[in-house]
Amino acid sequence: MTTKTGLTHAELKTKQRAIRDSFPETMGLRVHRAISWIGRAEACGADDDAKFIFLWIAFNAAYADEGEFQTIQPGERAAFADFFGKLIDLDEQRRIYGAIWQRFSGPVRLLMENRYVFNPFWQHHNGIAGFEDWEERFKVSSRAFAQAIQSGDTKRVLSFVFDRLYVLRNQLVHGGSTWNSGINRTQVRDGAAILGFLMPVFTDLMMDNPEKDWGKPFYPVVP
Repeated sequence: MTTKTGLTHAELKTKQRAIRDSFPETMGLRVHRAISWIGRAEACGADDDAKFIFLWIAFNAAYADEGEFQTIQPGERAAFADFFGKLIDLDEQRRIYGAIWQRFSGPVRLLMENRYVFNPFWQHHNGIAGFEDWEERFKVSSRAFAQAIQSGDTKRVLSFVFDRLYVLRNQLVHGGSTWNSGINRTQVRDGAAILGFLMPVFTDLMMDNPEKDWGKPFYPVVP
């Protein structure tokens, strides 16, 4: 899994080893864990299901804080947005922008048009009251996404994308999908590709800015 930026697991690990002595303990632990899972994802080859899951673990290792594990999904979405905003502000080379607006513009649009990764669709399908209007919600979400695209709001677009990827994550992790299924392959393949590009960039930006507050991991190393 070589990204356009040339950031492989080996290159991330080499950089981390060279500068990790300057990392604050909590940030160093985040990066160490994220890089380890990026490496595991890289070893998956063509297994997009496993690749996606391992990359999502890398994402959690990088961003999740003490409170994230005790909040409902809206709180988690806010944590996503805060993390993305910080990274985008630090991304002087605009690598995240390039990924969303150029390299993955097609897959991102397909993801946003896919009702099978839209949470209200599944809420309604499973008979949960209050989601009878899922189609209208889907249209509203699509319009809001289009506005974010038109205004060049990378942070908001990322939040939309990860909202959909979160549904895909739930499907895989909670057994709502068959491994290597012939059904709905597109979102798994595209989701793994998007995460496979972004996670090394996210981790690299964190290493370049160790002085920033990246939060305290909920599961530190306890002697």
